[in-house]
Amino acid sequence: MAIVEAALASVLTLWGVLALHVRAPLGRHVSRVFIGLLVLSATLFVTTRLFDSPMRVAGAGLFALAVTPLLAWWCTLRPSNARDWLPEVSRLLSSVREGRIVTLHNVRHFAWYGTGLDDDCIERWETRRYDLDRLCSVDLLLSSWGRPAIAHVMVSFGFADGRHLAFSVEIRRKRGDRFSELGGFFRQYERCIVAADEDDIVKVRTNLRGEEGELFRVKMTPTARVSLLEAYLEEANRLRDRPRFYNTLTANCTTLVFQMARRIVPGLPLDYRLLATGYLPDYLARIGALSGTHDMATYRRLGRFTERARASRPDLSHDLSHDPSHDLSPDPSRSFSRDIRRGVPGVADGSDETALALPR
Repeated sequence: MAIVEAALASVLTLWGVLALHVRAPLGRHVSRVFIGLLVLSATLFVTTRLFDSPMRVAGAGLFALAVTPLLAWWCTLRPSNARDWLPEVSRLLSSVREGRIVTLHNVRHFAWYGTGLDDDCIERWETRRYDLDRLCSVDLLLSSWGRPAIAHVMVSFGFADGRHLAFSVEIRRKRGDRFSELGGFFRQYERCIVAADEDDIVKVRTNLRGEEGELFRVKMTPTARVSLLEAYLEEANRLRDRPRFYNTLTANCTTLVFQMARRIVPGLPLDYRLLATGYLPDYLARIGALSGTHDMATYRRLGRFTERARASRPDLSHDLSHDPSHDLSPDPSRSFSRDIRRGVPGVADGSDETALALPR
């Protein structure tokens, strides 16, 4: 029993140290002092428990005194939709459905320039209508930045008129926030679902932020496509009504998509690649969810669209990097979406109607 208690105390202490280091609720100096007291009390507690010291009651009391305010602070952290957000996440997506028509409010269609970060953008939020009967494709997009196992995941829905709408589960950063991968474990960021033109959300990553893009056509029935889109819209409406924290492990850009997909296709297996997002296409290939019959190396080679994105014209982001007052192009997004899909397996061979195949 003493070993179990010591192990639990050690885990709780490690969690507390990381939480205080990342969040620093009372400033860096005070947090460091509290971290020292927490570690000291935990060491005393573990030592007295393991060696059955007569000081074990005092050790337990000191540890409780250190942990209680830590847990009390943690319980005060509440997500909010009312903060000073960066422009790209300043509005929340919402939708209304009337029959087979869905109306989306706050679809993002920014023009980016300069670094493609923070305020280097011309804001444009749109209200759009989509006919669910004209939804004809679903694509998985990955954006990576030099680490093979880590990528940002987006899902794009294609319609018969040539439009594509990309959905992305993102942290909702405030002004002054620095991105921290650890912060996603400790309630540092709210989460949001962004629906945006590919000419915005995809192009800014490849053309200005220097990321690498890959695209894969996903095999889904028409009913499953609509259900996945509806799942995104329902989740966006829920986040509008009730804010939630982003969590790097349980509520990130991949796990939420998996949870939505599992509602549509029961039996989808769990896999480490749901966390190692750079390998997510390998998971989809294993369960037979990618269009075509290629090996993974071919899928990745044909799906890599970074150079096609940078060569696509009209290149609005390139113009704006020199002149932010440049007029917006009437609709550069369709040519961009077409260019990045050139040569991707399944895009032009009519294989969209194939149902998702599960492993036996």
